[in-house]
Amino acid sequence: MLAACAVVVVITLLRHRAAAEDEDPNETPDVIEYMTMWIGVIYAIVLGLAIAGVWEARNAAQDHVQTEAQALHEISERVRVYPPDVRDAIRADVDAYVGYVVHTEWRTMADDERVTDRGTELLHKVREAVTDYRPKNDFEAQAYQPLLDQMATADQARNARADSTGATMPPVVWWGLLTGALITVGMVFALQIRRTGRELVLAGLFSATIAFMLFLIWDFDAPYSRGIAVTAEPFQSLFPGITG
Repeated sequence: MLAACAVVVVITLLRHRAAAEDEDPNETPDVIEYMTMWIGVIYAIVLGLAIAGVWEARNAAQDHVQTEAQALHEISERVRVYPPDVRDAIRADVDAYVGYVVHTEWRTMADDERVTDRGTELLHKVREAVTDYRPKNDFEAQAYQPLLDQMATADQARNARADSTGATMPPVVWWGLLTGALITVGMVFALQIRRTGRELVLAGLFSATIAFMLFLIWDFDAPYSRGIAVTAEPFQSLFPGITG
């Protein structure tokens, strides 16, 4: 933001020094003011849509994490009706998977924007433990199908989390956003702004605002990797005793 502000101010000062002595900034054609206004409006709409898109993608990524953690928590709780050895084995597999996701896979998601094969194997082990057990009575049978449903929900949420680890904005959209920013800020000079304090401040704030909006889009674009990132807090809150 400071760099964008400084660039605009410096260019304005240099342009003012290089301007002809008889140049009158009050003679800016009305059509330029009209075009500048509409370019700004159109670019503001594009920025708004881009921010809304990446924010929605970030919220969806957070929902995937919450859904996966909740489904695994339900599995861990509902197996209480099973025999102790089966119950403890399933809970151990769930804890091993959650611990790996929180302490190992999350770093891979942040650094490489992908999930790991090891995490997939651990979740598959949980699935095998849940599906391979044969209920011994009606009470266990009533709990079996809901456990399968929660297992499917966890698996689906993991796949959705894997799909949302990368950037959501295509490169062509970024080219459009950056080009639009240059055009929008460049149109400020078409209005022949002068070296008055008020105009320099407004030009600087205008360019800094655009830089800030582009930064927000970039930051939200990769939900698990950047500053305001999705965290593993749902796993940690539902499984407080996990270890790496």
